[in-house]
Amino acid sequence: MQKVPSVCPKFEKAFQILGKKWNGLIIEVLLAGETHFSMISAAIPELSDRMLSARLRELEEMGIIERIVDTGYPVQVTYRLTDMGIESKPILEAVHDWADKWYADLGSEKSE
Repeated sequence: MQKVPSVCPKFEKAFQILGKKWNGLIIEVLLAGETHFSMISAAIPELSDRMLSARLRELEEMGIIERIVDTGYPVQVTYRLTDMGIESKPILEAVHDWADKWYADLGSEKSE
Protein backbone atom coordinates (compact mmCIF):
# COMPACT_ATOMS: atom_id res chain seq x y z
CA MET A 1 0.00 0.00 0.00
CA GLN A 2 1.29 3.46 -0.93
CA LYS A 3 2.05 5.89 1.88
CA VAL A 4 -0.09 9.05 1.79
CA PRO A 5 2.16 12.10 1.85
CA SER A 6 1.48 14.67 4.53
CA VAL A 7 0.49 18.16 3.45
CA CYS A 8 3.15 20.82 3.87
CA PRO A 9 1.92 23.38 6.43
CA LYS A 10 3.19 26.27 4.28
CA PHE A 11 1.29 24.94 1.25
CA GLU A 12 -1.80 24.51 3.40
CA LYS A 13 -1.51 28.12 4.66
CA ALA A 14 -1.16 29.44 1.11
CA PHE A 15 -4.30 27.57 0.03
CA GLN A 16 -6.19 28.84 3.06
CA ILE A 17 -5.40 32.40 2.01
CA LEU A 18 -5.81 32.16 -1.77
CA GLY A 19 -8.64 29.63 -1.61
CA LYS A 20 -10.78 31.58 0.83
CA LYS A 21 -13.87 32.85 -0.92
CA TRP A 22 -13.31 36.26 -2.57
CA ASN A 23 -9.60 36.58 -1.71
CA GLY A 24 -8.33 35.50 -5.12
CA LEU A 25 -10.74 37.86 -6.88
CA ILE A 26 -9.77 40.79 -4.67
CA ILE A 27 -6.08 40.13 -5.31
CA GLU A 28 -6.84 39.82 -9.03
CA VAL A 29 -8.42 43.28 -9.06
CA LEU A 30 -5.51 44.77 -7.13
CA LEU A 31 -2.97 43.27 -9.54
CA ALA A 32 -4.14 46.00 -11.95
CA GLY A 33 -2.87 48.61 -9.48
CA GLU A 34 -3.81 50.71 -6.48
CA THR A 35 -7.53 51.40 -6.30
CA HIS A 36 -10.43 52.49 -4.14
CA PHE A 37 -12.91 50.30 -2.25
CA SER A 38 -15.68 51.31 -4.66
CA MET A 39 -13.69 50.10 -7.67
CA ILE A 40 -13.01 46.73 -6.06
CA SER A 41 -16.69 46.47 -5.16
CA ALA A 42 -17.74 47.33 -8.73
CA ALA A 43 -15.36 44.72 -10.17
CA ILE A 44 -16.85 41.97 -7.96
CA PRO A 45 -20.59 42.80 -7.83
CA GLU A 46 -21.56 39.54 -6.08
CA LEU A 47 -19.39 40.51 -3.10
CA SER A 48 -21.19 42.55 -0.44
CA ASP A 49 -19.51 45.67 0.90
CA ARG A 50 -19.55 44.18 4.40
CA MET A 51 -17.73 41.04 3.24
CA LEU A 52 -15.32 43.10 1.12
CA SER A 53 -14.42 45.17 4.18
CA ALA A 54 -13.80 42.02 6.21
CA ARG A 55 -11.65 40.41 3.50
CA LEU A 56 -9.62 43.59 2.98
CA ARG A 57 -8.92 43.75 6.72
CA GLU A 58 -7.85 40.09 6.76
CA LEU A 59 -5.60 40.50 3.72
CA GLU A 60 -4.06 43.59 5.29
CA GLU A 61 -3.39 41.72 8.55
CA MET A 62 -1.70 38.94 6.56
CA GLY A 63 0.57 41.45 4.83
CA ILE A 64 -0.86 40.83 1.34
CA ILE A 65 -2.42 44.25 0.83
CA GLU A 66 -1.75 47.71 2.13
CA ARG A 67 -4.36 50.33 3.04
CA ILE A 68 -3.28 53.87 2.20
CA VAL A 69 -5.07 56.82 3.79
CA ASP A 70 -4.67 60.28 2.24
CA THR A 71 -5.75 62.67 4.97
CA GLY A 72 -6.50 65.52 2.57
CA TYR A 73 -10.03 66.78 2.06
CA PRO A 74 -11.91 64.64 1.45
CA VAL A 75 -10.07 61.73 3.05
CA GLN A 76 -9.17 59.17 0.37
CA VAL A 77 -8.52 55.50 1.11
CA THR A 78 -6.90 53.26 -1.46
CA TYR A 79 -5.65 49.68 -1.44
CA ARG A 80 -2.63 48.14 -3.12
CA LEU A 81 -0.76 44.87 -3.04
CA THR A 82 2.40 44.50 -1.00
CA ASP A 83 5.38 42.66 -2.46
CA MET A 84 3.91 39.50 -0.97
CA GLY A 85 0.63 40.12 -2.80
CA ILE A 86 2.34 40.98 -6.08
CA GLU A 87 4.25 37.71 -5.94
CA SER A 88 0.92 35.85 -6.18
CA LYS A 89 0.60 37.01 -9.81
CA PRO A 90 2.15 33.89 -11.40
CA ILE A 91 -0.11 31.70 -9.26
CA LEU A 92 -3.22 33.52 -10.42
CA GLU A 93 -1.97 33.44 -14.02
CA ALA A 94 -1.56 29.65 -13.73
CA VAL A 95 -5.14 29.39 -12.42
CA HIS A 96 -6.28 31.47 -15.42
CA ASP A 97 -4.47 29.09 -17.78
CA TRP A 98 -5.99 26.06 -16.08
CA ALA A 99 -9.48 27.61 -16.15
CA ASP A 100 -9.12 28.59 -19.82
CA LYS A 101 -8.26 25.00 -20.66
CA TRP A 102 -10.90 23.23 -18.59
CA TYR A 103 -13.74 25.76 -18.44
CA ALA A 104 -13.48 27.25 -21.94
CA ASP A 105 -17.19 26.58 -22.52
CA LEU A 106 -18.08 29.18 -19.86
CA GLY A 107 -16.64 32.00 -21.96
CA SER A 108 -15.52 35.30 -20.52
CA GLU A 109 -18.99 36.71 -19.78
CA LYS A 110 -20.33 36.55 -16.25
CA SER A 111 -23.52 34.59 -15.76
CA GLU A 112 -26.55 36.45 -14.49
